Amino acid sequence: MTHGSPPGLRERAAAALTAARARTAALTDPVTDRDLTAQHSPLMSPLVWDLAHIGNQEELWLLGRVAGRESLHPEINPLYDAFQHPRSERPRLPLLGPAEARRYAAEVRGRVFDLLERTPLEGSALLDDGFAFGMIAQHEQQHDETMLITHQLRQGEPVLTAPEPDPPYEAPLVAEVLVPGGPFTMGTSAEPWSLDNERPAHARDTAPFWIDTVPVTNAAYQAFMADGGYGEPRWWAAAGWAQIREHGIEAPLFWRREGGQWLRRRFGVTEPVPDDEPVLHVSWYEADAYARWAGRRLPTETEWEKAARHDPATGRSRRYPWGDADPDPVHANLGQRHLRPARVGSYPAGASPLGVRQLIGDVWEWTASDFLPYPGFRAFPYREYSEVFFGPEHKVLRGGSFAVDAVACRGTFRNWDLPVRRQIFSGFRTARDA
Repeated sequence: MTHGSPPGLRERAAAALTAARARTAALTDPVTDRDLTAQHSPLMSPLVWDLAHIGNQEELWLLGRVAGRESLHPEINPLYDAFQHPRSERPRLPLLGPAEARRYAAEVRGRVFDLLERTPLEGSALLDDGFAFGMIAQHEQQHDETMLITHQLRQGEPVLTAPEPDPPYEAPLVAEVLVPGGPFTMGTSAEPWSLDNERPAHARDTAPFWIDTVPVTNAAYQAFMADGGYGEPRWWAAAGWAQIREHGIEAPLFWRREGGQWLRRRFGVTEPVPDDEPVLHVSWYEADAYARWAGRRLPTETEWEKAARHDPATGRSRRYPWGDADPDPVHANLGQRHLRPARVGSYPAGASPLGVRQLIGDVWEWTASDFLPYPGFRAFPYREYSEVFFGPEHKVLRGGSFAVDAVACRGTFRNWDLPVRRQIFSGFRTARDA
């Protein structure tokens, strides 16, 4: 180690970058060039665009901003600017082909590893604690999740495999947990690779509330459907009712009714919908309607984070529900180790101090909250990561899913999306006032 950087920091950054690239390869190597260049949904980019975009962002930030080097291929930079070209337009761009995209990403990565060995990981906001390298590892993992969504939308035979989740679990559990009222610390000012919308740490106060011990299951959601939930306007926000009527929505995305049972398509496999998994691929409007039907509501983002991080015994906020240790397989279903959520009640070692389960991993959880800045927010290192999305148009999701890597998931991590989105790996749990 040189330059006074904390012990193990370079190794951590190198490991995070290596893990992300291995996952990128696992998502792109088994796919034909035709499938890499096709657009499987207008909601998503061709996989080959994501592949080259990953390398391009790595080059612009690490070789460009950190090392001050000239761009390797300046003519391609505009093609991979996500703000210049909406996803629906990207197939018509003169993109790098699959072999070219792989070579480009590999060339950038080789130079980045040389840079990582030689660069002091301190002295500027981008370099302190290796932030820029951690940011790029998170960026690649986020695009890996995006590519996994594309795989779910892709038609054809399965190309991805993974073992089934089989962690220890306990069922039945108590239905809900009481979270005491009072102050707690939300957000972070100390997590070295946290992103700008997670910062700064600040005090929040909540009234006492009840929250579901586990996410809402497929079986519970089917009860809402069987009770005519999709046909009853009183459960729906006006925009949500208009959305389901316009598109004829009557079940979660990828579900269909056949032979008296509900089936779903999951990464090319058609299977019965399992009763005891968290419901998946529902929009915010669907989650909100279910909660109203159940006589409950979605938790606010503040309530969700308090349930996940606050330890009533010590008064402090943990990094994760189980404590401050990094996630491992006994805590949560993360990192595409499996291609589905685990059964509800799984991962007892990952429970919060109050006994709330599966707050990290399995499914992103919709909250009632709009995506807004914290008090004292400062955009870093660029406005387009968070600031341009603030406002009532986007709803906050928390907790990550089976498609999220641990480097891009923590108790403070904030995701956001439009309330109509269903292709994402989204579910929810409900809450009520105490």
